[in-house]
Amino acid sequence: MGQLHRLISQVGREQAKALQTDPEQRSLIDIAAAVLEEERQELGITYSGFALTALPHRRLPDDQPWERRGHRIRLLIEPGRLPVRGGGFKLYGVPYGSRARMILLYLQTRALQTDSREVELGRSMHDWLDRMGLSVGGQTYRDIREQASRIAACNLTFAWEDANSLGFEKDSIVKGGIHFSSEHNSPQGTLWEDRVLLSEAFFRELKAHPVPIWEPALRHIQNNSTSIDIYIWLAYRLHSLSKSTTITWPAVFEQFGAGYARLRDFRKRFIEALQLALAVYPDARVDVEEHGLLLHPSPPPIPERKMAQLMR
Repeated sequence: MGQLHRLISQVGREQAKALQTDPEQRSLIDIAAAVLEEERQELGITYSGFALTALPHRRLPDDQPWERRGHRIRLLIEPGRLPVRGGGFKLYGVPYGSRARMILLYLQTRALQTDSREVELGRSMHDWLDRMGLSVGGQTYRDIREQASRIAACNLTFAWEDANSLGFEKDSIVKGGIHFSSEHNSPQGTLWEDRVLLSEAFFRELKAHPVPIWEPALRHIQNNSTSIDIYIWLAYRLHSLSKSTTITWPAVFEQFGAGYARLRDFRKRFIEALQLALAVYPDARVDVEEHGLLLHPSPPPIPERKMAQLMR
């Protein structure tokens, strides 16, 4: 259990907050306490490639592709076009930010839970977004509609490399487009189509390399795309470690530092986002050191026994 979680367990939320002078630390205590109080055990699933690379955090020019490098893996996302009513096609830029990450989490989780490339949308997705604290209305609805269209339009290339070979998989995420109604209170349940079809290649890779995460944890960090990426990365890395491992700051910067020109600027912001990710992952054991992050073997966010039960 993390330091904040131990303190809360020993003295309670209010006393733990009273011991802090930093407002940000008090905010973290509220989040950590809320996580400890969670009774729900919903399972979320994402593809391991997204644990080592990630979408951009901010909007790019619509015609600009996005490339990121992780450990022995590279991700290229290229903008694409979708048909519009009345004729023609509209260019959509690369998906970005926390909303795109949450939509992808829903699509991947439901696909594996049902063992089907066809994912139900409509009321099912609406209820899930509401459960995750993303009430579908107003600006939130417009953001989700925009990011869903970007996900449907884009093309992905994952490339894996080692000392002897280079392999890649190029495809879209979605084969059947996600089309939102122009009215979010539409009687159809917010969507024109009630199902979406994931691409065969993406579904195959997702089934072969899933990363289980604790869905309620993401609800508490759903507005911070960097913390979402860090949480997923830790969920992937920590439970597979056989011994404590140091990840140098240059290596952390290479994976997570998009948008920062200097390592020292990135480091401060990354540590802030890391603390938020650790607040929702009580069993994660991570030390911040001068030379980098010291990762210790830790239990996964969802125990393997519980994961097997939830996947039935």
